[in-house]
Amino acid sequence: MKISYNWLKDFIQTDKTPAEISQILTGTGLEVESLEKVQAIPGGLEGLVIGYVKDCAQHPNADRLRITHVDVGTGDDLQIVCGAPNVAAGQKVVVAVVSTTVYPTHGEPFKISKSKIRGEVSEGMICADDEIGLGESHAGIMVLPEEAVVGILAKDYFSLNDDYMYEIGLTPNRADATSHLGTARDIAAFLRTHITKPDVSAFAVDNNNLVIPVEVESKAAIRYSSLTISGIKVAESPAWLKERLAVIGVRAINNVVDITNYVLHDLGQPMHAFDADKVTGGKVIVKTVAESTPFITLDGVERKLHQDDLMICNAVEPMCIAGVFGGATSGVSDATINIFLESAYFNPVSVRKTSKRFGLKTDSSFRFERGTDPDMTVFALKRAALLIKEIAGGTISSDISDIYPARAEPFKVEFSYKNAVRLIGKDIPAAEIKAIIEALDIKVEEESAEGLLLAVPAYRVDVTREVDVIEEVLRIYGYNNIEIPTQIRASLNTSVKPERDTVQRIVSELLTANGFNEMLANSLTSSSYATNLEHAVKILNPLSNDLDIMRQTLLFSGLEAIAHNQNRRNPNLKLYEFGKVYGVKEDKYSENRQLSLFITGANQGEQWGHKSETVSFYHLKGAIDELVDRLNLKDYSVEDVADDELSYGLQYNYRGGKTLVKFGSVQPSALKKADVEKEVFFALFNFDLILQLVQKNKITFQDVSKFPAVRRDLSMLVDQAVTFNQLKLIAQKTERKLLTEVNVFDVYQGDKLPAGKKSYALSFILQDEEKTLTDKAIDSIMQKLIYNLGKEAGAEIRK
Repeated sequence: MKISYNWLKDFIQTDKTPAEISQILTGTGLEVESLEKVQAIPGGLEGLVIGYVKDCAQHPNADRLRITHVDVGTGDDLQIVCGAPNVAAGQKVVVAVVSTTVYPTHGEPFKISKSKIRGEVSEGMICADDEIGLGESHAGIMVLPEEAVVGILAKDYFSLNDDYMYEIGLTPNRADATSHLGTARDIAAFLRTHITKPDVSAFAVDNNNLVIPVEVESKAAIRYSSLTISGIKVAESPAWLKERLAVIGVRAINNVVDITNYVLHDLGQPMHAFDADKVTGGKVIVKTVAESTPFITLDGVERKLHQDDLMICNAVEPMCIAGVFGGATSGVSDATINIFLESAYFNPVSVRKTSKRFGLKTDSSFRFERGTDPDMTVFALKRAALLIKEIAGGTISSDISDIYPARAEPFKVEFSYKNAVRLIGKDIPAAEIKAIIEALDIKVEEESAEGLLLAVPAYRVDVTREVDVIEEVLRIYGYNNIEIPTQIRASLNTSVKPERDTVQRIVSELLTANGFNEMLANSLTSSSYATNLEHAVKILNPLSNDLDIMRQTLLFSGLEAIAHNQNRRNPNLKLYEFGKVYGVKEDKYSENRQLSLFITGANQGEQWGHKSETVSFYHLKGAIDELVDRLNLKDYSVEDVADDELSYGLQYNYRGGKTLVKFGSVQPSALKKADVEKEVFFALFNFDLILQLVQKNKITFQDVSKFPAVRRDLSMLVDQAVTFNQLKLIAQKTERKLLTEVNVFDVYQGDKLPAGKKSYALSFILQDEEKTLTDKAIDSIMQKLIYNLGKEAGAEIRK
């Protein structure tokens, strides 16, 4: 954002140098990225003087040239050959003497030298407006009033003042500082001086000959103020106005448009002037229009409007995209005589969405989407109307129309001196705190020994809490004024062990050792991926339509990463992500940590020594079991997965119905939605539950058994509905002390078995920590297992 030093001094009376103001701005939070000296016009009219044309005669060798003798106050007249049709004796003119570099409005600078023109000596140049950067006219030389003093420098005659331009890196929260008034307010607060606002007391309605009624049909137009001015003359702006705008890089267009731009940068209030005679139907309607309505904007581009775009319309058609960009035919032109002047406060979210949708970034949208001052619209309207009357003439031909159905109330904030000391680290006197707060235009409604009740103006959208006010006090008081304490106070916090970061590191190291790569995805995602849109956390002002909710699952984050890699011929992937998922139910928000695993493609790349092997469900299960074992998580049950995200798989559950992990093959519908072609196996851990379980684990040590373990195998027929987990639980219940492991090593289903049956081959590991097991003891245990498996699960031993 560009700010003019001279312009700031319209609001504050100070003898601070530009460099000192720069330090104040940076110190109070408006970082000055650069400070540049700016000449009012290029070249600063150096080498140009005021001259008097003593005589003017026809050039003997050219019909369109004249030979003049010009007094420039040096005592010696200059002979200058001039081709301007309006040059004449007795004129006061601007003269560029020999060796002067001239900076024209258009084109490159050039140097004046003594030369012969058609045989006659010329010792300078009598200048036209556009030849010295003072305008666009090239119809003839610039003729000055009779009172112009011969010999004085042109830069003194035109009162050109050098200026300084600050380039400020404005942070998004400082919507209040997008103008010279807002910037000056911070300087005034730091210097403990007063702000001088423009005087609009002279505003008065001249007549009501041009009343244009306004209808507001959309809540996005929170406040809409307007009036009309008739009988104006659109022309070039005066030099002072063009200079002011030029310093901050704004191109002058015409007096009316320049005034609206001036007020925008002066007060921070965007404005728009319409040609009142082009308001078809004699009324203005603020509303949205039908989807895909065509509209030609000021740049000549036809755009298709969205149904949510707020438009300023006449009785027949749209005229302007509210707060963003004007229309091609409704604006002010050289032929305009009557204008309809708008000053409004539009919903920031609405303006931002429209601006982003069309890729239109304007000075108006920059301010509206951050939040302007809703209480500034009428003041700015009066300011602009008075300037238009002064510069373009005309009469104010209607009362101010001010539609403001729901007034923006100040933010009420309770401020505690005690909390200020605690957060700032220094006991700033209460009187000084109050002075700073009032200097920032924050009203003190109640005062006590403990603190203040404050009313924060609506334009300070970033100051809504006590901590925000404390920050305001601190930045104006000065961070550099907070001394380093001689004592350091600290509080000791106890934390549960192991910490989350420790567990996460252990898991990461294990997965990385198994060939997995960590990924990090955006927590914002598309609502098309929502598992339950009703319970999704929706973004009020999304960056795009594809990032409009907080994710409810880590599945699609991984699938998008897989699709991205597969499209770049990287199909063999093992990925994991630590992330959060979000939800809302009955206005209660949830935020849960999860861990996701993805495998797809080949388990190992193709090599000469072996063939490539496609990953399977069991590759994923092996990684999960290793991870669960590494974290010493036990006593979980294994069940078939019942989940919309997986077509088949398993889940490990703990008592109380809590799922530790679910894993399996991703549903084809989900793969299609993410544009993934190959099968993907996916696991989702409840990482919050992992942390709870790990923290409960007690580290114990035991000797490695001196006695051998014994394995026995059983092959059995069971019903199709019987699961391995059921058999495992029966076995563990039958022999709690000596049975250490139960594993399945073969499953068979086929025509050779009775209908409705399948075959399981299980291995049983038995071990006694105190002695070697005898065959008799082992056989006894196996017989009990066979009996209980048959009784409770209908298992028949195959022989």
